[in-house]
Amino acid sequence: MNTGHSALYIGRVVHRRLRPVAHRLHYRMFSLLLDLDELPQLPRRLRLFSLDRFNLFSLHQRDHGAATGENLRAHVDRQLGDAGLEGGGPIRLLAMPRILGYAFNPLSVYFCHRADGELQAILYEVRNTFGERHSYLIEVEGDQRRGGTIRQSCDKRFHVSPFLGMEMRYGFRIVAPGGDAMHLHVAVTAAGEEGPVLAASFDARRHALDDGALMRAFLSVPLLTLKVVAAIHWEALRLWAKGLRIHRHPGPPGQAVTIVKTPHP
Repeated sequence: MNTGHSALYIGRVVHRRLRPVAHRLHYRMFSLLLDLDELPQLPRRLRLFSLDRFNLFSLHQRDHGAATGENLRAHVDRQLGDAGLEGGGPIRLLAMPRILGYAFNPLSVYFCHRADGELQAILYEVRNTFGERHSYLIEVEGDQRRGGTIRQSCDKRFHVSPFLGMEMRYGFRIVAPGGDAMHLHVAVTAAGEEGPVLAASFDARRHALDDGALMRAFLSVPLLTLKVVAAIHWEALRLWAKGLRIHRHPGPPGQAVTIVKTPHP
């Protein structure tokens, strides 16, 4: 059965803190790649997935975007328009779903394509455990739009971990979903220092999005979203015990989205 562009990606997350103390964790994880134009049709063919309703798996649009429940397609198109980019092309969201009504996505990623299908921008939506969210919209450089590894970077504008200050820069390295495998790597570098302070990656394989695959994913990693939140707090306690300094929360940024445009000749 042709299931469109939406898919299930199952793999492993690895976090490594390199300085000032070494710390590492890894766990199995899965995410859904959801084509926003396919969202209304998915609950019609999947018994285990619902849109804005309770199910074993679900996507609630208020968990993303502006947190108002606004149609995600309209939300992302508006962000693209504000950045002077083309709207109306395919948009695919990589995120963990709600599982039995609960979800927490530290990072959700929107792959934003032009009408001709060429990838033009990536929207990184970041959440912290204080209930706040912020997005980074970064234009894809021309020579990276047709496949291969995408490399992007931006300054940190949003408080996430109490063990990381604000004078940081993110580096992203991505093999976009679409083929059999995907790779997402984020490195956090402190201003004036060589090499990352923290690195995190998600490597996953593509599976068809059907009820059988969803049930197998649930049984292999039950209550995934609860485990992610528990792991965040447990690892924070371990880092505190190792003596890491806690940084004061500076408050959320004044704007909801940081836009990074690629210079054009």
